[in-house]
Amino acid sequence: MQRKLTVLWKTVAIFLVASSLLFSFSWYYTNAKPFISKWFYSSGWNSVNETVTETVTTPLEDAPPSPPSNSISKNGNATLLEMAPSYVKAIMTPEDTSFPRLACPAPTSDRYLYLKTSSTNMTHGSTIRPKYFFALDLHQCASLLPRLMGSIIESIRFLGPQNCALSIIEGRSTDGTFEILFSLREEMERNGIKYYFNSSDINPTVGDRIKALAELRNQALQPLLDHVDKTSPTTTTTVVFINDVALCMEDILELVHQRKYRNADMTCAMDWTYVGPDPTFYDVWIARGMNGDTFFSIPEDGNWNSAWNIFWNNPSAHERQRTGKPFQAFSCWNGATAFTAEPFLESKIRFRTSYEHECPQGEPKPGARSCGILGTAKSQ
Repeated sequence: MQRKLTVLWKTVAIFLVASSLLFSFSWYYTNAKPFISKWFYSSGWNSVNETVTETVTTPLEDAPPSPPSNSISKNGNATLLEMAPSYVKAIMTPEDTSFPRLACPAPTSDRYLYLKTSSTNMTHGSTIRPKYFFALDLHQCASLLPRLMGSIIESIRFLGPQNCALSIIEGRSTDGTFEILFSLREEMERNGIKYYFNSSDINPTVGDRIKALAELRNQALQPLLDHVDKTSPTTTTTVVFINDVALCMEDILELVHQRKYRNADMTCAMDWTYVGPDPTFYDVWIARGMNGDTFFSIPEDGNWNSAWNIFWNNPSAHERQRTGKPFQAFSCWNGATAFTAEPFLESKIRFRTSYEHECPQGEPKPGARSCGILGTAKSQ
């Protein structure tokens, strides 16, 4: 399934901006172990095996345990490992045409030059917290990796490997996804990229799906939370969390740019699917306008007959989205997002399922509400 996305930005209330992207989703993460037992680390960024101390009154009983820092728990399928190098080459080489992938335009580098940081103190082996932390949960998406991972690597190269870290949780894949991501470690090391990779057996299709998804997202963030640096300001790190989507380097940089330019706590994307001849907004489960409503009306029988009438009761958002301008929302995710790491690093929020007194909701949404309660949301 292909979904067309529009980059947005958020201030929790979230601000969203409408520039077109094309994302190809294979799933909304359905995988990986009840806890992370073992990790693979590339050298370059020190992490410690310590549990983050919870310091807030919000219940945190679902928080996952901290992973020990030792080698990954499985070696992969021998046959799939043999085919992995061709995928690794395609990921690390933007001009490689060995596999079909979304065609991306040449990036407008000047627009994003200011995102680079001249970091003489963030050398290979540094203990300083990264400026950009990329996080992913991936399952059964080998064919997507040349585009998805290729764009992430291009972005890291542009932003500076010394400023970035990459954390991936893979789950129960049988198509080579694990083997490709595992085989990336040598290239990551060679390019000076801090790489955290592990596999997990949590299966969101069994039991409480949202609780499982929340745990998997928390696991992907765990290396950042375990980081030994306790002196750097918690406001300096941007988390770039990406689903299994096809996107371009410029899409990623635009998300980061909009967060910084708008001084937003979070920037998101609008993802589009085709349930008919025209694109239809997809992530209605998570996205909410500042008026608290879904982006289009969904009646009790659950039909999407009004999907074409987006922001039917939110004139301001409707007009700004129609004209390609940023607009504010209460919550979003939609395939790719960039947000401040501050409340996570300070143990104020985490991904979680809804509590008993709350309405059922997706795992990213409670963060927006928690930020409002904690007084960290910025409005413009």
